Amino acid sequence: MTTDTPEELSPVSRTALSVAKVRAYESARPDALFVDPYAAAFLTAAEVAPAASRPERSALAKGLVAHGIQRTRFYDDRLLAAAADGVEQVVLLAAGLDTRAYRLDWPAGTRVFELDLDPVLAFKQKVLDGVGAVPGSRRTALPADLLDPRWPERLVAAGFDPARRSAWLAEGLLVYFTAEEAAGLFTAVAALAAPGSRLLLERGRDVSRTPHDPALAHVTSLWRGGLGPDTHHWLDRHGWAAGLTALDQVADDYGRPLSAPSTGGFIEAVRQHTAG
Repeated sequence: MTTDTPEELSPVSRTALSVAKVRAYESARPDALFVDPYAAAFLTAAEVAPAASRPERSALAKGLVAHGIQRTRFYDDRLLAAAADGVEQVVLLAAGLDTRAYRLDWPAGTRVFELDLDPVLAFKQKVLDGVGAVPGSRRTALPADLLDPRWPERLVAAGFDPARRSAWLAEGLLVYFTAEEAAGLFTAVAALAAPGSRLLLERGRDVSRTPHDPALAHVTSLWRGGLGPDTHHWLDRHGWAAGLTALDQVADDYGRPLSAPSTGGFIEAVRQHTAG
């Protein structure tokens, strides 16, 4: 099966293939922390070579691969924990080639909303249809530009209920936003998130201190930094209670200790009150 990646995919959208490569690499391990049975199909469709047994080379590349693997499993666990706690609405912001709607064991009635640009979702759907994938949730793929202020009303029109608790995932997203864009996105999320809703994302990074790696310049050159290292404090100041789990701790918990200390981590924030 070959399905050329649409030319209209933006440079940021194309990074989803790099993430799929990491997920395919991890899924092939005998001790995999997660299994994404569809990741390799995206690579085949886009004619992207799968990762070698050790796809990482530089220290930066090694760190990004380890981070991508740990965060996938961490978010899997936290989203399923939210669903087990009665949260029936899950929103994947800039879902990319994420296949959690298909591969996770969701409780009956769970609704998963995937938001991304139309070319991304169209490519993804064609590949998934081609391999006969069937979602294990009530999945809604919603073409949306998260920098367009109209996306919240489109989400509600698609069936999202702001009066009910929800879980939101912004995986690998904020680093591509400016601080102003990130603040605008989370302000919009806050207006839709009922008290008790959860928000998952990475700890912000200072992109000005990113090591130079020519092999990764096509990715790192797109980084804008979002809200930076202050991300969890920003959320605390805007109606969320943000908890931070260090990447080192996550890696240790999953039996995959890092080869070098990391300043990375993951935020799980709980909405405390309605916006305004």
